[in-house]
Amino acid sequence: MTETVEKIKLLKSSPDLSTATYQIHDESHTIGNSLRWMLMKNPKVEFCGYSVPHPSENVINVRIQMYDNLSSLNALITALADLDKVCETVEDEYLNSLREGEFERWEERT
Repeated sequence: MTETVEKIKLLKSSPDLSTATYQIHDESHTIGNSLRWMLMKNPKVEFCGYSVPHPSENVINVRIQMYDNLSSLNALITALADLDKVCETVEDEYLNSLREGEFERWEERT
């Protein structure tokens, strides 16, 4: 039987969660950099960084520090929701462009 691993795990934090490190499983630089960018757009986030501990580990660590003792967990949840909306918008526009044929076409020379 396979062991289930939590998608997001709290590694360490301050008592009020204003500073915390979260580990996200089965993700890489793609989501790490996008999530960091989305978190840093929040003016209440003082610092955010991510790391991939080791290439053989399929996890990223995201460190979030908030101003005014606000919850980093709330900021993380909001950033994930906002990132999801951005991805949905990009996908919708891409599919619309394909349906309408509004893209450049070229033939490869051999």
